[in-house]
Amino acid sequence: MKDAGTSALAGQIAVVTGAGRGIGAAIASALAAMGARVVLCGRTRAALETTAGSIQNGGGRCAVMECDVVDLRSVESVAERVDRTFGRLDILVNNAGVGTFGPPLHQLDPDDWDRVLNTNLRGVYYCIRSFAPLMIRARSGHIVNISSLAGKNALANGASYSASKWGLNGLTYSVAEELRAHNIRVSVICPGSVHTEFSPHTGRNADKMLQASDVAHAVAMIVTQAPQSFASEILLRPTQKP
Repeated sequence: MKDAGTSALAGQIAVVTGAGRGIGAAIASALAAMGARVVLCGRTRAALETTAGSIQNGGGRCAVMECDVVDLRSVESVAERVDRTFGRLDILVNNAGVGTFGPPLHQLDPDDWDRVLNTNLRGVYYCIRSFAPLMIRARSGHIVNISSLAGKNALANGASYSASKWGLNGLTYSVAEELRAHNIRVSVICPGSVHTEFSPHTGRNADKMLQASDVAHAVAMIVTQAPQSFASEILLRPTQKP
């Protein structure tokens, strides 16, 4: 890993989806601390502004661009704005995601299935479709998809979430092959349960759980990898079981 200090990503532009809270906010803050100018994307402007304020208070640079990843036109509009404003894109982190946990699949409401699959899988497709051309033009870039260990293991009463993450893993491996000829590196991070306000996991020891900053650290490692190689997949687990 190269120096991950305040200048490691100087001059680079990064887009982070789902940047208003939790893992996305932590990733955006980490990239900004390393010198990147970070475009914060999400559906809720107030949450994005909170992340932006934290980054700016720490001396980082960022821009807020509202975006709904399940709406292709919304994603395309942000991609056009990024291109028009910055003329480049170096890092895309597809972090936006939702989950439905509770009923078994045969009792799951079809609307809940659509919400999970459209956000966690179709949304990543829309983002890669819209942003990859900027990287292809520059013959450089990192795409990092935030998946889950649920994309590796069975998850009873979470089949829609698990299916979306298994699909995201397969999408990542395939797109990595498609884009490596353009010198674009595509990676996936599969964390276990992460302690965030969105998903507090009541009953577990929060001090032993993965933190949002742990996922951000994995992203930092990927985007500072030496140019002749890339970490295609990271499985992230807590040191001790919570």
